[in-house]
Formats: sequence, structure tokens, C-alpha cells
Amino acid sequence: MANTTDYIYGLYNDEEDLMDAIKVANAEHLEIRDVYTPFPVHGLDPLLGLEESRLHIAGFVYGGIGTLTAFLGMTWIFTKDWPIIFGGKPYWSVPAFIPITFELTVLFAAIGMVVSFYIVCGMGPGVQEKTLDDRITDDKFCIAFDKSQVDEHTANSFFKNTGAGEINTKTL
Repeated sequence: MANTTDYIYGLYNDEEDLMDAIKVANAEHLEIRDVYTPFPVHGLDPLLGLEESRLHIAGFVYGGIGTLTAFLGMTWIFTKDWPIIFGGKPYWSVPAFIPITFELTVLFAAIGMVVSFYIVCGMGPGVQEKTLDDRITDDKFCIAFDKSQVDEHTANSFFKNTGAGEINTKTL
């Protein structure tokens, strides 16, 4: 049997109410399990104590691999495998390599970052994502607490005091 977790969560109608509720939760030292929003909310990451993503570093590495692949591949092709002088260019013509090198840099960076993002987020073909409430992806904002970390009475009073429209529990 898979591990299950009991959640208690509150749904908010506005992102400003959500931000105010997170500030109250931080002041009361409540451990927020996760926050769900239908669109990115500016200023949410610092309130939750999240670090900046390192995906851009991976993108740089993937782009570098694409650059080396293109440049070294064309060097080998035009100097060893198929050394033909065409259009008066020498065998090893770096300016002629730039367009293909650029394209492979962008291609490797894009594909590598997408694959990395899917792996880190646990997404992929055949993965069934468990959601607390379907309205979270549409128009509701949610703060979720793990019931083993936060007392249910404390969570209920927190949600009522911060203006949550609904308070629900769910096991995932």
C-alpha cells in the first residue's frame, strides 16, 4: 500500500487573502505543507522560504553540451570525414559553423531543461497527479497543512481567522 497523508486545507478566493494568511501562519509558526495557486503569485516564494530554482544552471550546462556537440561534430565532419572546399571556404571555417552551433545550443538547452523539470517534479507519461481540490487549478488559492504536523483545531481556527472560504480535509 502506498504512503498516504492526511491534509487539512483552506481555500481562498483572492491571492491577497492568501498572502496575508501565509504571513499570519509564519507569525504563529505553523508549518505549511504546501500552497497551491492557479497562477504564479509574485512574492510568494520568499514568504514560504523557498530558494531560487537551479534550473538555469542546468540549462547552461545543457547549452554548453549542445555547443560542443555542434562545434566538434562539424569540425570532425569538415576536416576529417568529408573535407571538401566549397564556395572558397577553408575546411575549418568557424564563421560557417556559428548558425548550426547556435541552433544546437538552444535545442539541447530546451530539451534538457524540460526533461530535468519533469524529472524533478515527478511528472511524465502515465503519472496520475493527486490534487486536493480541482478548483485549485481554476480560481481558488489553497494553503494545506499536514494533519500530523498541525492540530486540526488549530488549523480550523487559523483558516476561520484568515478568511478562508472553505475548510476541507483529504487523504492523498
